[in-house]
Amino acid sequence: MRFLTRKYLIASALGLGSAGSLAMGLAMTTTPAHAQLTVFDPSNYSQNILTAARTLTQINNQIQSLQNQARSLLNQAKNLTTIDFPELQALTQTLQQVDRLMGQAQGIRLQVSGLDQQFHQLFPQSFGQALRMNDQVVAARSRLDTAMTAYQHTMTVQAQVVENVAADAQTLSSLVAKSQGAEGSLQAQQATNQLLALSAKQQFQIQNMMAAQYRAETIERARQAQAQIDAQAATKKFLGSGTAYTPQ
Repeated sequence: MRFLTRKYLIASALGLGSAGSLAMGLAMTTTPAHAQLTVFDPSNYSQNILTAARTLTQINNQIQSLQNQARSLLNQAKNLTTIDFPELQALTQTLQQVDRLMGQAQGIRLQVSGLDQQFHQLFPQSFGQALRMNDQVVAARSRLDTAMTAYQHTMTVQAQVVENVAADAQTLSSLVAKSQGAEGSLQAQQATNQLLALSAKQQFQIQNMMAAQYRAETIERARQAQAQIDAQAATKKFLGSGTAYTPQ
């Protein structure tokens, strides 16, 4: 009201009429009011909210997809993770110990080369004539010593295999624990291969032990057969032609 009075006085001073001054005052006061008016559109507002919701859903889907990809990469990394096999050196060493023992066989060695010569030298199978007594005793003693050495060698191999069983039990426990704790397919396959390696090592030991056992039994049977052959030859030499004393 004060603002209108001031405008009216100014207009009166300028010589304007009361009607013109009033119109000018109204025009000057109403123009700023129209500029400050805010218009609210409900349909536009709801559309904006819907768009924002859809955008948020897309972002959540992208985040979920990235999380799934991350899990997939982690699983692939686990499947490619390897495990150590320090027990391999121990398995190899025990096999080498058994091999060294098998190479210590005396008399008739467990080698194809030279086997026939060693066998015929120890068991000549002299059907035709008996050796002299001293030669018979020496040869029989040599064959007996060879048989006894073969049995001793067999027992040594068996003792080594038995000692290896305790170490194999510890190795088996370690491999089973690795197999059960495998994180991925590669670790599981490696643990399985390691268990198969332990099984193969034990089979090699059994084969060596059986070879030593059969060698000792074969030498003993050959010794008995040779003793029978020598006895027959000695008896034949003692009897001679079968003709008794012929008087002159």
